[in-house]
Order: sequence, then structure tokens, then C-alpha cells
Amino acid sequence: MLVKTYSAAVNGLEVTTITVEVSMTRGVLYHLTGLADTAVKESHDRIAAALLNNGYKFPVADITANLAPADLRKEGAGFDLPLAIAILASNENVNTDLLDKYMLVGELGLDGHLQPVKGALPIAIKARAEHFKGLIVPKANEHEAAVVDTLEVYGMDNILEVIGFLNGTSSPQPCVVDTRKEFYEHQYKFDLDFADVRGQENVKRAFEVAAAGGHNIILVGPPGSGKSMMAKRLPSILPPLSLAESLETTQIHSIAGKLSRGEGLICQRPFRSPHHTISEVALVGGGNNPMPGEITLAHNGVLFCDELPEFNKHTLEVLRQPLEDRQITISRAKYTVTYPCSFMFVASMNPCPCGYYGDPTHHCVCTPGQIQRYLSKISGPLLDRIDIQCEISALPFSDLSKAEPGEPSAKIRERVIAARAIQTERFKGVKGLHCNAQMSERMIHQYAEPDEAGLAMLRTAMERLHLSARAYSRILKVARTIADLAGAEKVGAEHIAEAIGYRQMDRSDWAERGL
Repeated sequence: MLVKTYSAAVNGLEVTTITVEVSMTRGVLYHLTGLADTAVKESHDRIAAALLNNGYKFPVADITANLAPADLRKEGAGFDLPLAIAILASNENVNTDLLDKYMLVGELGLDGHLQPVKGALPIAIKARAEHFKGLIVPKANEHEAAVVDTLEVYGMDNILEVIGFLNGTSSPQPCVVDTRKEFYEHQYKFDLDFADVRGQENVKRAFEVAAAGGHNIILVGPPGSGKSMMAKRLPSILPPLSLAESLETTQIHSIAGKLSRGEGLICQRPFRSPHHTISEVALVGGGNNPMPGEITLAHNGVLFCDELPEFNKHTLEVLRQPLEDRQITISRAKYTVTYPCSFMFVASMNPCPCGYYGDPTHHCVCTPGQIQRYLSKISGPLLDRIDIQCEISALPFSDLSKAEPGEPSAKIRERVIAARAIQTERFKGVKGLHCNAQMSERMIHQYAEPDEAGLAMLRTAMERLHLSARAYSRILKVARTIADLAGAEKVGAEHIAEAIGYRQMDRSDWAERGL
């Protein structure tokens, strides 16, 4: 008897509907075809044990199971459930009436319990696109998959529940999630707030400008000056995710298996902070089975690299193309996948190995050669992609002991959202352009050309401060954002002046003069 069930395979961010075909004839062999990896091939033993421990016997017959399309690589244990149901249906233990109406996915434990799988959300989106009536998933994945409306999502604890549902002996209720209510309820619930930061008003201003224009930012200062503290609070002042961005971000984290049990939509911008020992593959993605890296997990959010010079130099260099293109294409012998990676890059570093070069309160013990080697770990092309370079110093006791809290994130966020609204209106006719940081050279001259006073100031700064040529465009982009925050239509001298102050590391004497 030939029976078909339906499941899905996730490759990169692409989801393909898989037809699980099981044919049973007289014999004793089990054949699995369809380019299955080791985890799929091992499903036979898991299915046999799960059926035996739930009162069913694995059929003694010649069973051929095929996963179509056969030329597409199948990975993971999520095919256990559709294979088990197809085998039972071939043996006439399961009614076949509903098998073409529901997509099934789930890993089987030896006791028949359904274990969670990766990618339940994109699989649910695919099931709706393919006009399936519903999707059967492990209980742990139901909330995630139920985000997709107009699709019945049933979360099951074990295979007996699935058999009962398909045979009509039980009538479970589909999981229902009020997507919009859940999304808007959790948008502004942050654990960290800029109100906790005392002093450092110039650095907080730099973060506000960075958030308003989507600019990458690097902080340079001694240990304990608050670099990491403020970087971790950046998501609290960013504009909230749109529903489309939230869905896109959740899909990525679902495929990577990063969603917690019972978690639905990701409602806040992600914040990823990889350790400096991270490998190139872990940062950009890939591996034997293609998985998103940290830069893709930071999509629509923030990637924070603390102690930037401590990262492997080659690992840092692979960031150059993603920062420019906002996507990463990984090509291997067996696959080619493209992941989105549009994120704000935030970095921090000490000015030298000991951390106190140029600090007025601590003596630096590093030699000039050590300092030069330390700073040279960050290449010019990478630094070129960081719009705002901000120096930070440790706070004196008088500022630390102040009782008054700083400005809360909510007030800063209001100004940021207002500035982003101006940019949205400005770029509404340009696809894929959302903020000033993404402007091309042509757009810089169109939208960020300063007035005569501003142009004269920029010319003087370039000559007197020996700013590098790459600083020119960055200053104009940042100045445009500063003008948007001020509600100014034209970029003026005061906006240029502030933007120049955010290009400290472009000065030709920066490494010699210290902080």
C-alpha cells in the first residue's frame, strides 16, 4: 500500500515542501531514499522504539520510504513524525483521509514523546502558502508556529495524540495566538535603560545620533568607563520593530533554534554580543549544515563587539562585505545560501593593551610598538565602515555620586523615532533604503550637501585636522542625521561641527596623541 504524508525541509532561509512516500510490500527490509543525512537515516530506530512503547508494532514487511524531491538534501530529525504516520497508515493503523490536508513535523523520542524542532515558524508560513489546512508540530513549537494566521496549528505531546487526531478519536483545539496584541504588548519592555547611566552626556548623544541614522559606532576608552554598559542599552532607544521585521527576525531565530519554549514573535530588536574568540564560521554562518551566524542573528538589531582588537584579524575582515551589502552569501561545495544581515555595528576598544594610554589618572605601561601593533589590528577599510568614532573617559567620583538619574530611554527614543520618520519620508521611493547610514554617494550630495558656512567649516577641518579622505562622506551622513534630529531641512555649520567631533580616529595624529 502506498501512502503519502507531507513535511518540510529548511535549507538556509528557504523552505521546501517534502512529500514523504511509503510503500509497503511483502518482505523484511527497510529502504530510505531521498538524499537523507545521518539524523534522518537513524529515524528507523527511533520510530520502531516509539511505536513499540505505545502499543504498536513496526510492520514486518518490505518498506520503501522516499523523501521527494529526492535531489534535495534532507537534514535533522523533524521527519520522524511524518515517516512514522506514513508507516502506520500503510499498515492501516491510521486513517488516510486527513493526510493530504496537514503538514507534519516533529522528532520522536523513544517513548513516543515529540521533541521540538528548528524552523517551525518558516515551515508554518510555507504550509499556509501551499494551502494546507493545518500543521501538526511538537507542543513546544505550537506558540511559535501559531503566529501564522489562517492556518490551524496543533501542538501535540506524543505520537498517540497525533494518531487519535488523524483517526478522529480525539478533537484537540488548535493553538490561537493574538499576534498583534502580543507584538504591541512587548515592544517597549526593556530590562536596561539609559536612565541608569550617569554622566557621559557626550557619549549618550553619540548613541542617540547613531540610533537616529542607523550609523555604526565605536567607543574608545579605558576599562570601567562604561562602554559596554551603554552599548547594551542601545536597543532601548532604537525605533521599534515593524510587524514585518519582527516576523523576519523570528524566522531567522527559529531556523537557528534560538527561540525559547513557548516564545512567539520576537518583539524587540536583537542584541548579539559574540566573544572575541568567535570563529569566522560562527560569525558569518555556514558549517556542514548551513546555519545563520551572529551577523544574521543580529539582523534588524545590533551586533556588539566588545574589545574589538582582541578579535582575530581575519575574522574581523569578513565583516567588511556584510556591513556594505547587508547580506552574506556563503558558497560551499554542497550548497550556496544567502542570509540577510542588516544590523547596526557597535564596537568598543581600549586605546592600548593595558587600557590606559592617554588616561590622566593611570600610567600606561605599553611601549609605542605595542600600542601601534594593537591599534593596527583594526584595518582602515573596516574603520571606514564605522560612521561614529567616540572617545570616552572614566567618570570622576563627583559624577558617579550624583543621585539624579540620567535621561530615560523613552525620551531619547521619541527623538530617534521622529528623526527616522523624516528619513522614511525622504527615502520612500527608494527600495531597501531606510536610514541615512545607507545613503549612496549620489544621495549624500542630493540630501546632505551643507550650506556655505558648513562647507567652509568642513574644508577647514579636513586641512587643519588632517582628516582622511574617507571621513568626508561619513561626516556628511552623520551631519544629515544631526540635522534631522534638530528638525532642520538644510545641513548647517553646527551640524557639521558636531559630526566632525565624531571622527576622532581619522585624525592623522590620533595614535600618537592618545585620548
